[in-house]
Amino acid sequence: MAKINVGESFGMAMGSLWSNKLRTFLTLLGIIIGVLTIIAVVSVIQGLNNYVYSKMSFYGANDFAVSKFGSIGMSLKDFKEQMKRKDITLEEMQLLRAKSTHADLIGASASTTRNVKYGSQQIKDVQVRGVTHLDHLIGSVVELTGGRHIQREDEDHSRSVCVIGSEIAKNLFTGTDPLGKWIRAGSDNFLVIGIGKEKGKILGMSQDNYLRIPITTFTKLYGSRRSIDINIHTVSLEEMAAAQEEVRTILRSARKLPFEKPDDFSFRTSETFIQFYKTATTGIYFAMIGIAAIALLVGGIVVMNIMLVSVTERTKEIGIRMAIGARRDNILFQFLIESSTISGLGGLIGIVLGIILAKGVSAATGFPSSVEPFSVLMALVMSTSIGLFFGIYPANKAAKLNPVEALRSEQ
Repeated sequence: MAKINVGESFGMAMGSLWSNKLRTFLTLLGIIIGVLTIIAVVSVIQGLNNYVYSKMSFYGANDFAVSKFGSIGMSLKDFKEQMKRKDITLEEMQLLRAKSTHADLIGASASTTRNVKYGSQQIKDVQVRGVTHLDHLIGSVVELTGGRHIQREDEDHSRSVCVIGSEIAKNLFTGTDPLGKWIRAGSDNFLVIGIGKEKGKILGMSQDNYLRIPITTFTKLYGSRRSIDINIHTVSLEEMAAAQEEVRTILRSARKLPFEKPDDFSFRTSETFIQFYKTATTGIYFAMIGIAAIALLVGGIVVMNIMLVSVTERTKEIGIRMAIGARRDNILFQFLIESSTISGLGGLIGIVLGIILAKGVSAATGFPSSVEPFSVLMALVMSTSIGLFFGIYPANKAAKLNPVEALRSEQ
């Protein structure tokens, strides 16, 4: 019984590829593009996911906020409905502080934007955020490189003091210590008492372009007829779930909401923002994977056509092999090895180019990429499987050739 030599078949496949370089390149192109796209897209998206998950922690693992509006990215209809909700007030924050047993810390915040100026320097569209004296410990924790945080006395006396972000300190106070200086936000002046530690950017948006003032100062200057966010810290995930139910009960009772009516407020956690990000990027991700799948499909069809040409060109060779004892399954196996070798080689080239492309995108945009071994393995298995699947018909055709007619072939 004749046995197929895998090494010999692989060598024959490589020899056939090398002897027809242009045809080989055209054969591999579809597989290369498909695998390249998969590796590049998965690497960039995975790196971006890791980056976003670490940076989008606006609230800590055990923290949440109560807001007038629901998740970002809501439909226009939902937005209009939520506009009709009652504003969340400081009085409700005080009520939660008095009645909540599961919350460890409760603070509040509200924000607007103003142009900020010091001397001749100015920064536009700075976030002016009114906060309670405990708010820097809740959710997006604010650390300082100098000075102090807003204290209870600042809040009680509505003092015109502020903590500035590192971007404000860098751009307005070049070579000067900001502490103790007065800056102007819109038409109002504030004394700088603290400088925030740099957090960097997320999706191109700075997290250091802010000015934090006591929330009582904020409401005095910008009006109290606006909704605030109530920020709540708990000691564990279990306590956070209990605190959410407790807060829901207290607020529904205070707002006299009937049992059958839904909440007229919303909870926000870090997961809220992450889910929005996932929703926003899922369409892009699957669109790119769809393009890659089409490229792989085209590549598979090209592999099948090239293998059919190869069968026609080597008909006499097949006849000779059958005449000296090769069985049909030997011929079938040989051509399957050749087709999988072609697509596997295309997969390897695509993986290398995909990693290079992903790193190039990271270098150009600043977003990290993450090449997962599992995605590389899956791309290689997928490309080889494409060769096997689309090689079945040509290999089967070669295996079913009549030895006598094959020997008579002039090819």
